[in-house]
Amino acid sequence: MAPSFRLAALAVLAVLVLALPCAARASGKAYAPEDLRRLAVPDRVRVLDREYAELSGGGRLPDDQLEFYLDQIDAGWTFSEIRQDMAESLRAGHWRPAAPGWQAREVICSSIDHRPAECRTPFRGPAVLSEQLSAADCIEGRTWGQRRGLIWVDRGCRGRFREGRWAGSPDWQAPPRSVVCESREGKRRRCPLPFAGPVRLAEQLSNADCIEGRTWSQSPGEVWVTRGCRAVFVEIMGRGRGADFGLPGSAADRPAVTCASEDERRRSCAWNPRLGPPYLLEQLSRAPCVEGRSWGWEGDRIWVDRGCRGRFAAR
Repeated sequence: MAPSFRLAALAVLAVLVLALPCAARASGKAYAPEDLRRLAVPDRVRVLDREYAELSGGGRLPDDQLEFYLDQIDAGWTFSEIRQDMAESLRAGHWRPAAPGWQAREVICSSIDHRPAECRTPFRGPAVLSEQLSAADCIEGRTWGQRRGLIWVDRGCRGRFREGRWAGSPDWQAPPRSVVCESREGKRRRCPLPFAGPVRLAEQLSNADCIEGRTWSQSPGEVWVTRGCRAVFVEIMGRGRGADFGLPGSAADRPAVTCASEDERRRSCAWNPRLGPPYLLEQLSRAPCVEGRSWGWEGDRIWVDRGCRGRFAAR
């Protein structure tokens, strides 16, 4: 190796050593900068969990104490200050918030070792997932849910939850000619329509996805939701009464097209592009018809796939 190249390499190595983050050297932790605000929230959580486990000999940082530290990081606490608070709480055998009058704005609830857990909340309104802290998915109605004053988590979900609002609360206003339909605790619910219909989804109120044909659908006079979907549905205006539900007299106005994926194979069906884009009027199969996944529209063709069989009409 040429002498000049060796000297250059040594110089670079020296710079790298000297450039180790000052914060990391100050805290003595290569994985923990002194200013934890430099880290994303999931990384802050990992650092706090790791440090608590090290100080406690393998213990788990309680969820309320973790939420307190996340708040204090935003308020400017350093890693050293948090580490000192952890050590003091462990020596005392209990933990109390060091900030007088502190109240959690959010609630952390954790499924440890993929086991179910329940956490109490002070919320009057519904709990809303504000941030997923786990590698495991937090899906409302599947790996987390709620009852009044309580959140449950399962299958490794760990999340931060904030207070949302129920439809119909004093500060919430529904749009005109609309209906709110809410799947509570992941259960299926049918809601009667106060108008002729059909409807479209206007606002999703839940963390759980509201996907037509999978977690919500409609039929004459009603809309149904399931798997935690909560949403506002509004009437599609400018149609004849019952036109898009295939009721008598509708065929001439808005003809519906039935298209079926047999043996889960992709198939396309003719569509009149002058009618505009189609929408799923009725799912006829057990396999879900999800726009963009198992059905779609391209010019003068509707395509279906993965066992989707449905009736389609103009929007």
